[in-house]
Amino acid sequence: MKLIQTEDGSHTLYVAEIDETYHSTFGAIQESQHVFIDTGLRKCIKPDIELLEIGFGTGLNAYLTMVYAVEKGVKVHYHAFELYPIDDALVAGLNFASHYGMVEDFVSLHKAEWGREVAINNSFFITKYCEDFTRTDFLPYFDVCYFDAFSPDKQPDMWGYDRFELLYKSANSSAIFTTYCAKGQIRRHLQQAGFLVERLPGPKGKREILRAIK
Repeated sequence: MKLIQTEDGSHTLYVAEIDETYHSTFGAIQESQHVFIDTGLRKCIKPDIELLEIGFGTGLNAYLTMVYAVEKGVKVHYHAFELYPIDDALVAGLNFASHYGMVEDFVSLHKAEWGREVAINNSFFITKYCEDFTRTDFLPYFDVCYFDAFSPDKQPDMWGYDRFELLYKSANSSAIFTTYCAKGQIRRHLQQAGFLVERLPGPKGKREILRAIK
């Protein structure tokens, strides 16, 4: 993996093996903020939120969620599936915390023990699962879901209909699902699983994204 700087000054990682980056090169923070925080998390009005992320990756989505939770005074119980955690050297190079502060808390997200809930602060609690999402038949119940796997072209099994069917079964009433991918097949999978799906304007560099509601 190679650390690179995106257009908004924030970092992402480039994976040469699959020729793909973890975030948009137009801006890692602006993409995550738009797709997951503004389109998904902000629409959940619960004071205590169960949140599921598929693809923990660099921890950017978790970090922005933690910043939001602290600022808004809500509690977030964050559940993240990641089969291939990045190493400490790469984590140390990421500059996300320089934009918002909370540097120690960002590091704590990555150092948190796997398989059990860890309190990062009074607003944010994280449970990380080092498991293969394509094989699991267990997901925690959630109010918000960030679906941030690599693209369907690179990881097709992550985007199979059976995975969205499992997500629907694990979604609480009125749960919100967001993803950067707006491909027609993904929209149809979500609809077939039972979600109400809408296309929304995407962040810089992307025309559309998807939001789905149970």
